[in-house]
Amino acid sequence: MKTFVLNAEPRTDLGKKAAKAIRKENKIPVVLNGGAVVALDENGNYAGTLNAGEKVVKIENGRGIIATDLVVTFEAIRKLIYTPDIHVIELNVNGVQKMAVVKDVQFHPVNDSILHIDLLQVYEDKPVVVEVPVHLEGHAVGVKAGGKLFLGMKKVKVKGLYKDIPQTLTVNVSEVNIGQAIKVRDLSFDNFELVSAKDLVIAGVRATRASAAAAATEDAE
Repeated sequence: MKTFVLNAEPRTDLGKKAAKAIRKENKIPVVLNGGAVVALDENGNYAGTLNAGEKVVKIENGRGIIATDLVVTFEAIRKLIYTPDIHVIELNVNGVQKMAVVKDVQFHPVNDSILHIDLLQVYEDKPVVVEVPVHLEGHAVGVKAGGKLFLGMKKVKVKGLYKDIPQTLTVNVSEVNIGQAIKVRDLSFDNFELVSAKDLVIAGVRATRASAAAAATEDAE
C-alpha cells in the first residue's frame, strides 16, 4: 500500500454540538480505534494515565482498549478519502507517530460532505483486513469468441500484514470462456489471503446474442 502522511490534533471537546462547530471550521472529527489493550479495575476503570483525546473503551474480561478522539482538516484528509487508491496512514499527533488505515467514513446524506472518519491502528506484526480494488488483466478467450467480460466485484477483502497488502488485486482473465467465472475461492496468494465470501464472483464472461448465434450456427453445421 502507499503511505499517506496525516497530521491530527487531539479532540477534547466532545458531543454533537462540538462536532458541528468543528465542521464549520472545515475540520472533521476522527476516532482512532485499535490502540493498546489495558487492564481495568474491579469497577471497570482504568488507573493509568491517558494522553489528550484518549479514552478507554471496555471490551471483556476486565480489559479495555484505548481509542483516541482527533480532529483533522478537510484539506489534509481530502486526497486520502476521494481516491480509488488504498493507503496506510502515517498518523502524527503531537509528535507521536502511529500507523493506521481507514475503517469507515460517514458522509452527509444530502451534500456528500465528510461528517466523521473512523481509523484503525495497525501494527507490523498483526494482520489487518482491507478492501483492495480489483484490476483485470488479459484478453479472455470468451471475449474473443464474442462474449462480454464483466466485473462482479470492484473490491475484495484482503487479510494480511499491512506491508504485504497490494495496491490492487490483479486477476488474469485470459483463460475465462463464455459462461465461466472466477470466484474468490479460485484465487490464492503467498503473503495474504482473501476473506470475502468464497462463492462471490470476481469476474466472468457472459454470452451475447452474437456469441449465441455463432454457437447455434456451429451446432447446425
